[in-house]
Amino acid sequence: MKRRSLLLTLLLAGAFGLCVGPFYWLAMAATQENSDVFSWPPKLLPGGHLMENLQGLQDSIGLTRVLFNTVLVAGVQTAGAVVVSVLAGYAFAKFEFRGRNLFFVLLLSTLVLPDTVMLIPIFEMMMKLGLIDSYQSVVLPGLVTPFGIFLMRQALRSMPDELLDAARVDGAGELRVLWRIVIPVNRPVIAALALFVFLGGWNQFVWPLIALRSPDMYTLPVATATLQGLATTNYAQVLLAAAIAAVPVMALFLVLQRQFISGLLAGATKE
Repeated sequence: MKRRSLLLTLLLAGAFGLCVGPFYWLAMAATQENSDVFSWPPKLLPGGHLMENLQGLQDSIGLTRVLFNTVLVAGVQTAGAVVVSVLAGYAFAKFEFRGRNLFFVLLLSTLVLPDTVMLIPIFEMMMKLGLIDSYQSVVLPGLVTPFGIFLMRQALRSMPDELLDAARVDGAGELRVLWRIVIPVNRPVIAALALFVFLGGWNQFVWPLIALRSPDMYTLPVATATLQGLATTNYAQVLLAAAIAAVPVMALFLVLQRQFISGLLAGATKE
C-alpha cells in the first residue's frame, strides 16, 4: 500500500513538473540576457535583465499601447459575447417560435467549420463597412459565439419554467426576469463562458494580423510576432512578451476556477 502511494505521489509530482516546468523556465528566461536564454545547463534562477528587456519591448513594439489594445479588444469582446450568448440562449431555451429548432441546428453546424474558412467573407464584410484597421474589425466577429449560445441554452433548459412564470405573474418583464433570476442562478456558467471568450480574444492572432495594418493598433500576439527578425531575434524579449501574455489568463482562471468548473458541469446537462 505504501509502495502504491509512493508511486502515485511520484507520478503526480512528475505530471506537476511537466505542467509547471515550462512556465517556470519561461519566467526565468524572460529575466536573462538574450545570449543566456538557450545556454546549457539552463539558468533556472532570476537574471538581472528584466527591466532592460521591458524597456526593449517598449522601444520595439510600444508595450503599453499594445497591452491597452489587447485588454480593450478582449474585454469588449468578452462582454459583448456574454450578453449575446445569454440573450440568444434564453430565447432558444425558453421561447417557442417558428423555426427554432432549424435555427439552432444551423447555428450548431457552424461549429464544424474551421475559422480559416470565414476569414475571406469576414474580411470582405469589414472592408465594405470601412472598418479595416480599427478596433471594431477585431471585436465584431467575436461577438457571436455558437459555442457560447449552445452552452447557455443547455444551462437554461434545466431551469424550471414555473420559476420564471411566477416572476411574470408578479408583473416582472422579460428583462427583469433575466436580470433578477436567470443571470444570478446561472452565474457559474456565465463565468465559464466569459473565461473561454476572454481566452480566445486575448490570444487571437490570425484575424488581428489580417485586419490590423498600423503598429499602433496591434494586439500583443501580433506585436510579439514582429519581434522575430530575419537575421537575429531577441528571444529574451519574445519570452518576456509571452510571459506577460500568460499572466492575465492564469490569474483570471485562478480567480474564477470554482465558477469555471461548476459552469462546465452545469452546461453539460443532457436533454
